[in-house]
Order: sequence, then C-alpha cells, then structure tokens
Amino acid sequence: MSNFYAYVSRMRLIRRWGLMRSTQPENDMEHSMQVTMLAHGIGLMAKTRLGIDVDLEKILLTAAYHDAPEVITGDLATPVKYGNAGIRDAFHDMEHLAAERLLDMLPEDLRPGLERALKPDEATREWRIVKAADKLSAYIKCLEEARAGNREFIRAQEAIKAQLDRMELPELSLFMETFGEGFSLTLDEME
Repeated sequence: MSNFYAYVSRMRLIRRWGLMRSTQPENDMEHSMQVTMLAHGIGLMAKTRLGIDVDLEKILLTAAYHDAPEVITGDLATPVKYGNAGIRDAFHDMEHLAAERLLDMLPEDLRPGLERALKPDEATREWRIVKAADKLSAYIKCLEEARAGNREFIRAQEAIKAQLDRMELPELSLFMETFGEGFSLTLDEME
C-alpha cells in the first residue's frame, strides 16, 4: 500500500502568501494547476512559435509537482526564504529531502515515472520555463490583489515584474505579449 497520492493531495491544505493579507486565499494545489497551464502555454510558444525543442510532457509533469514537497516542508514566505543565504540554502536542502521522502512513499516500480518531476534537472530549459510560470503565477496573484484594492501586494508586484523581465526567456516574453494584458482585465472587459 502507498500513501503517495493521498499525501500529495494535501497540497490543497498548504496556504500560500502566509505573511500577506489576501482578498482571495490561495493554496498550493490551485497554484500548481495555474503554473501547469502557464508553463504549458510558455512551452507551446517555445516549440510552436520559436522552434525551440522542448519536452511539453516534462514541462507539464514538472509544473504539476513543482511545489509537492511543501506538503512536508510547508510554504515559507519569500522574504524569509530568500532574505538570507543560509536560510535559502537550508530550505533548498529541506525541499530535496522532502522530495526524496515523497518518492520513498511510491512503490519501487513507479518511482522512475515521478522522479524527474520531484527532482527535476534544474539546468534544463523545461525547468526554466516552469520557474518562469511559477513567477508569472505570483505576478498574476499580485495583479488580482491590486485590482481588488489590496495595496499589500504592490511591492511584491513590482519586484516580481522585475524578476520576470530579467529572465531572458523569449518564449516568456512572447507569452506575455500575447496573453499578459488579459490578466489585468475584468471579465466584462475580456469579452
């Protein structure tokens, strides 16, 4: 018997933005679904419009599980996680140990099918696309909160936008040119 999928399903219990007052709460499972869709879209831009050979299945799988270790570690607020090199490195190590623990929950014959998702090669373009989608998801959250009148996210929005601009990923730029404006519109404005 394996508890892997029951454990990972608890991603819906991990709240994001723990130090921020949000008008709309968000959990890791919702976030992971959005990251998966965004990463797929960015990957499609790379493959279809730019002719870059990327593995869309690898992008989807990595995006879907990119925060799965947080069912063990919890979500650490960005200013805490990245505010100190020692904490950043220790948390990175904890995430790797958590990924190993999740893999250990799987039957031996199924581990290879999820190992590349839970322990992705961070040197690949596919990983860079997932990280870009992860940042883009955070940026979209900031836009939504600002649109709801929540000033709590203004600095985060500016900082994340600057990070997105520095990513030097042409498929991300193309995705933003094509789809970015829609995230600032109301439902009525989209029609």
